Amino acid sequence: MKDADDKVEGGPRIMAAAHDLEMEEDVNLNMDREMKEELEEEKMREDREGKDPFKPKKVHRIVSRWMLPEPVRRTYLERANCLPPPVFIISISIAELAVFIYYAVWKPQKQWITLDTGILESPFIYSPEKREEAWRFISYMLVHAGVQHILGNLVMQLTLGIPLEMVHKGLRVGLVYLAGVIAGSLASSIFDPLRFLVGASGGVYALMGGYFMNVLVNFREMIPAFGIIRLLIIVLIIASDMGFALYRRFFVPANGSPVSFAAHIAGCFAGMSIGYTVFSCFDKALLKDPRFWIAIAAYLACVLFAVFFNIFLSPAN
Repeated sequence: MKDADDKVEGGPRIMAAAHDLEMEEDVNLNMDREMKEELEEEKMREDREGKDPFKPKKVHRIVSRWMLPEPVRRTYLERANCLPPPVFIISISIAELAVFIYYAVWKPQKQWITLDTGILESPFIYSPEKREEAWRFISYMLVHAGVQHILGNLVMQLTLGIPLEMVHKGLRVGLVYLAGVIAGSLASSIFDPLRFLVGASGGVYALMGGYFMNVLVNFREMIPAFGIIRLLIIVLIIASDMGFALYRRFFVPANGSPVSFAAHIAGCFAGMSIGYTVFSCFDKALLKDPRFWIAIAAYLACVLFAVFFNIFLSPAN
């Protein structure tokens, strides 16, 4: 009887154990199936991201290291894309190159290396005698005094302007660039009022001034080694370009015309004020930053003074 009872009691236990084993096998199968599905989904997601043109690429990581301090790099990489592309800097560069080729090839020139006197009749150049043609205070940036002049400006503005526009987009970069251009012509009309003005150096120096201040203020957060390299590169570029500008102003050949260099300095100051506030507000609303409005107010005050000077006090009158 005891053996029979044991068999009767053992039957349910065996069935329960078998049932538990089946459930465990089902759970393991389900877990394996879920893991496979997750792996497949992750692989598909990686494939999609690899094909996604908006996913941050290596170029975006490099740009973020050179253009942004550490705290905001992650934000940039999360939303980095090339839409819109850096249209402003590329368009300005193409326009400047096209105007240079026009005056070098299609207009009569004794030689096209420096374009000494042939460009002085251009409707784009800033001329003290034609200051009432207000567009010249901006359009002078399209005309350059020679191969070295335009190559230097194009290299600088493309090398620095494209990464800046990738990060800050065309509207902000265009604002800084044009602020430097206008500041350059107005400063030249005050401090060197009887000289012609050509070249995009005011805009280029505004970009460099804004970037320089951003690197200087965020030096510790932009990797010190990179920071030193950036500052040295900027200093070397400015020194070489200023040397050429001073030569064009004070050591011009006998058959040439002196060209003002005040735009370089004024453009740099515009960049160090407006440019710095714009480039340091990557992850902030620019219009809500009081520094931006202070810089704009100071800039407009200088513009109004320059307009008053040109109308009533200029020796060119």
